[in-house]
Amino acid sequence: MSGELLLELLSEEIPARMQRRALADLIRLVGDRLAAASIPAESLDGYATPRRLALVARGIPKRQPDRKEERRGPRLGAPSEAIEGFLRSAGLSSLEQCETRGTGRGEFYFAIIDEPGREAAAVLTQIIEAAIAEFPWPKSMRFPAASFRWVRPLNSVVCLFDGAVVPLDLGKVPVGRTTRGHRFLAPAEFQVADAREYVKGLEAAHVVLDLDERKRRIEDGLQRLAAAEGFVPAPDPGLSEEVAGLAECPVVLIGSIDREFMDLPPEVLATAMRTHQKYFSCRYPDGKPAPRFLFVADNLAPDGGNRIVAGNERVLRARLADARFFWDQDRKIRLEDRVAALKERLFYPGLGNMYEKAGRIKKVAGEIAWRTFLDPRLRTRAEHAAFLAKADLSTAMVGEFPELQGIIGGRYALQDGEDSRVAQAIAEHYKPLGPNDSCPSAAESVAVALADKIDSLVGLFHFGVRPTGAGDPYALRRAALGVIRMILENRLPLRLLWAFLVAFKALRDEAVETDADLLLRDLMAFRLGLGGELLSFMVERLKVHLREQGVRHDCVDAVLKPASSGEGDDDLVKLVARAEAVQQFLTWDDGAKLLVAYKRSERIVRIEEERDGRSYSEPVNDELLQEEEERLLCQRLKEVGQIPQSSFVTSETFIRAMSALASLREPVDKFFGKVTVNTDDRELRANRLCLLAGIRDTMNQIADFSQIKG
Repeated sequence: MSGELLLELLSEEIPARMQRRALADLIRLVGDRLAAASIPAESLDGYATPRRLALVARGIPKRQPDRKEERRGPRLGAPSEAIEGFLRSAGLSSLEQCETRGTGRGEFYFAIIDEPGREAAAVLTQIIEAAIAEFPWPKSMRFPAASFRWVRPLNSVVCLFDGAVVPLDLGKVPVGRTTRGHRFLAPAEFQVADAREYVKGLEAAHVVLDLDERKRRIEDGLQRLAAAEGFVPAPDPGLSEEVAGLAECPVVLIGSIDREFMDLPPEVLATAMRTHQKYFSCRYPDGKPAPRFLFVADNLAPDGGNRIVAGNERVLRARLADARFFWDQDRKIRLEDRVAALKERLFYPGLGNMYEKAGRIKKVAGEIAWRTFLDPRLRTRAEHAAFLAKADLSTAMVGEFPELQGIIGGRYALQDGEDSRVAQAIAEHYKPLGPNDSCPSAAESVAVALADKIDSLVGLFHFGVRPTGAGDPYALRRAALGVIRMILENRLPLRLLWAFLVAFKALRDEAVETDADLLLRDLMAFRLGLGGELLSFMVERLKVHLREQGVRHDCVDAVLKPASSGEGDDDLVKLVARAEAVQQFLTWDDGAKLLVAYKRSERIVRIEEERDGRSYSEPVNDELLQEEEERLLCQRLKEVGQIPQSSFVTSETFIRAMSALASLREPVDKFFGKVTVNTDDRELRANRLCLLAGIRDTMNQIADFSQIKG
């Protein structure tokens, strides 16, 4: 016999950005607790609207299974105090209720405790109260009706198990079978008996309970209304998700944009509509902006929405009139003439103002452009773009629409007659803004965007600013991910340590060393301090990024070089190629079995080295090789060990080195199948341990396989 749980938490409006995560948390909290209480649900379905979180759990056993617990007590003949304490802890009154058994270490008392299962309804009370009390909202608040915190004041709770109300102690928040529909279209309360009646009742009360269904209706409505007028809606899944979290009964409507505003830059139109009003842009089939906008109302108006459309058109007209004024006023001052105003904007205490930051970005961008692309004209363009990149921060447009910083600067640069590549670099220097944002690909854009992010990372790390688990106010994780993505997606031959050193020298107003020996000295010293810390931070972000791409973090660890080596883990393109090669190697049958042999060899050698107090990383004495399997393995290790590192370990042909490693599998298997390592002959034993150490050391020349898990 199984039952059904219906839980609804009705509150004031839940922020749209929190709903999807809250839904997953509710399912997880209740599902895990049901399983832990031995009454797991066969299915768990969750729903979220702007005002409610709901859960339907089906197939819950109506009673916990009976449990029998066996508890070992003291030894026979133990002191009476120990026996009495054991009986009290087991809930028994006398030793006659215990069994005595031999364990091989003497006779002991055993208590057999029968614990009958509880009714599911009684257990559900504790489960749901605990889930509500521990709910992990990103931000929560206290409210007068209850002692616990919630995202917004909780108005009522529906909690039914097989149609019966499950009592919950939630302070003054009413708990029962009463809910409400749409705030305006059906505000009256109504009662429900089960999940089916609950869903049907909300449908009748103009509430689309399923978040994905609301999003689908919105996207269908956008396509339908735009197509009816010959346009297409600009793709914006993020806005669709957000608006789906703002309306319980979404109705898509379309409005007109006054023609006088259509000569504004498309980015200005889109930002004014999207960011402030949650409107969707329309385009002609060729991609040009169309004089229409789409939006979602949370109401069924009797006039078909005409008054709602008119009101939104008035609001948008005022917003675009402001944008028109800012656009006209800003263009009266050249972008280059605005750079001096950056002196009034502090970047960070100790790192100076934004004017000084622009000067540092200019130096770093120029060095990156020259080292990466070896084009003096490109270097000049990158330096000029970097110097102008922050100038739009003093414009009225950015003051009203901060989302346009950089983008509008590129537009103003074009108006001033700047090179289109310079304007593009200005517009793109903040990119990528997140994991779903595109990366710059033009050389000037890449150089300026890298320089901006690297300057922030180096400067803030230098002054002790670090991301923490509690927050990352200067978005250093995002900056690091942006650097990683630009290098990998553009396959740039850029050494991170060198770039960090250039930024550090720009911070200290020092020239970049051109002498190769002096530069190497500086790099080594820098690596052992701030540079090493920055590289470690970047590698951790790289692991996160690669894990999302399906690359194992331990494969990255395996190909990292130690900080003291002065090379290896700051060339991200080669580092990732090696990590992918190691992961591919482990998918081969030879590779997987060779890893087992490696770990066996490494474990034996490590134990014997610790016991003997010496290292076995020594040359093998060929004259002591008695078995054919020993000689075969020794010969193959010499062949693999002669692989020139310059052609395999430090180049994209790393996979060939892995193939050579795979050829060790057969001789290693034969060695372990025939040869006894810990023989009584001490000299022979030492020589065979050296051979095993050779397996470890040879494989570690290509990758540190001790880092591989499993």
